[in-house]
Amino acid sequence: MRVWLLHDVTEQQIQQHIRLALSRGPVRLYRNNTGTLRDANGRPVQFGLAVGSADLIGWTTRTITPEMVGQQVAVFTSIEVKTATGRIRPEQQQWLDAVQAAGGIAGVARSVEDAEALLT
Repeated sequence: MRVWLLHDVTEQQIQQHIRLALSRGPVRLYRNNTGTLRDANGRPVQFGLAVGSADLIGWTTRTITPEMVGQQVAVFTSIEVKTATGRIRPEQQQWLDAVQAAGGIAGVARSVEDAEALLT
C-alpha cells in the first residue's frame, strides 16, 4: 500500500481508495459525478444527484430493532471527499446536514479511515 504525501494526493485518488476499500459487505458506495455541460445546441445540462450532493453515495445495510428481527434496512450514505486542505462549500454542508437530519449517514472524509469512522 502506498503512503500518500499530503502534496501529491488528489481528491479523485482519495475517492477511489474509499470506494474500493468500503464497498463490500454491508456498504455500497458509488461515484456521484455532478456538474454542468453544454449540449449540442449550447444549452446547459446539469447532471448528478443534486446541487451540493456528495462525491460518494450509496447505502449501509443495518439490522434493526427486536420487533423486526432478521430484517435489514438500507441507510442512505453520503460521503463528501476532500483532500487534507480541501474546504467544504456551503451547499455541500447543507446536503450533508439534510441527509443526517433525515436519518442517513453523511460526513466529510479525507481518508479511508475517516470514511470508516463515519460508518461505525
